[in-house]
Amino acid sequence: MTDNSVRAKQKLNWRFPRTFWIANGAELFERAAYYGMAIALAVYLTDQIGFSDVWTGYVYGAFASVLYLMPTFTGIMADKIGFRRALILAFALLTFGYLLLGVAGMQIGQTLVFSEVPRKLIVLAALAIIMFGGSIIKPVISGTVAVCSDEAHRARAFSIFYAVVNIGAFIGKSLAAPLRQELGLEWINYYAASMALCALVFVALFYRAVTTEGKGKTVAEALDGLFKVVRNFRFMCLILIVAGFWAIQHQLYASMPKYILRMLGEGARPEWLANINPLVVVLLVVPITHLVRRVKPVNTIAVALLIIPLSSLTISLSPALESVFGGKVPVNLIVFRFAMHPITLMVIIGIALQGLAECFLSPKWLEYASNQAPKGEVGLYMGYMHLSSFFAYLFGFIISGYLLDWYCPDPNKLPQHVQEARLAAIEAGTSLPEAYAHAHYIWYVFAAIGALAFAGLVVFKIVTNAIDRRRTAEA
Repeated sequence: MTDNSVRAKQKLNWRFPRTFWIANGAELFERAAYYGMAIALAVYLTDQIGFSDVWTGYVYGAFASVLYLMPTFTGIMADKIGFRRALILAFALLTFGYLLLGVAGMQIGQTLVFSEVPRKLIVLAALAIIMFGGSIIKPVISGTVAVCSDEAHRARAFSIFYAVVNIGAFIGKSLAAPLRQELGLEWINYYAASMALCALVFVALFYRAVTTEGKGKTVAEALDGLFKVVRNFRFMCLILIVAGFWAIQHQLYASMPKYILRMLGEGARPEWLANINPLVVVLLVVPITHLVRRVKPVNTIAVALLIIPLSSLTISLSPALESVFGGKVPVNLIVFRFAMHPITLMVIIGIALQGLAECFLSPKWLEYASNQAPKGEVGLYMGYMHLSSFFAYLFGFIISGYLLDWYCPDPNKLPQHVQEARLAAIEAGTSLPEAYAHAHYIWYVFAAIGALAFAGLVVFKIVTNAIDRRRTAEA
């Protein structure tokens, strides 16, 4: 090791400008708000607002997918008006949007204040406002982190940022369960509004503008780049393959909450189960990244795409477990011994497998995808990697709505005697009515989607390798 490299290594530290820490504090509030709302949104739209499962899939899917598409364009606006003004605007919009979302489901006693059509229109307006405000946050906070760190410290800066994101998500989902059970679903949105308001005050008082270099893109340039990426057949195939992975992962917010509550009752806490995923990622992503550091990216991604359908298949096996153990499965963890419902146990294992799969995907995905971009255009293509989440949310949430409607229907839409039989079965720990006999089929479908994504990656690798060999031979 040279003297210069030793000195460079010794200069590495965890000290960053004040604005960096303020931005991360605002991100903590924002993520705590968003994930608290997001984990309960599908249930809220159906149970309190009155959307069917199918329409909930369309509404939530459109909201989440466009939220991932818009930052490219709202980032342009943020560059023009300045980061501080952009953050103040964003958090003001989020505060109002979350508050409006809660007001739509407001009740006096057991009676909803608004009739069905007005409350649905209010919700659509609220989600549009949240979508716009949230899309401003993404590029501004990550841009602040980048600007407030030099090249040597950027990895450390973003490691702090990602830790803050996960902490905020954990807080939001943990608080959502008691809020839902003790106060009602609408109070989760009031909580989210309060977190956004705290972030607004925090930014207004303490955030100072940072200087960004360059003029940034225009909207026309951003659209031109998007069209260019979409027209690249190879790149879009890869995006769609990995969208299969995220379509399963995002069922934490689409299918899982309703599946748990409808199969186990209102006393269940799907919000807490969803926290298993980030917990596994935080614990294992560093050692797994080190483990696969010399493995070819495509092989590591293949492992992720092999694990992800197994996560859905695991959840689908709860009826088999129930046929052996009944409604309680004994669990022995060294000194801890307890019993757990088969559905709860298999969902825990399935979500843990999702987190494990993500640990294999994350270290190598960007590297492999960047190798598929045309030479000299890697930066452009990496800027549109979020298209995989766009397609995953749109497709995954829409299909979730149909699957829930077919196999795990809204109890309130069933005849009264079936509703009563369901509640009695949950209370007694016995089998649910026939309407829920095939609820686990939902997870067969997502396991098939994951298997298709894995097969797609294998075919993609074979075909692209053959094309590249032919081009090399012809050169």
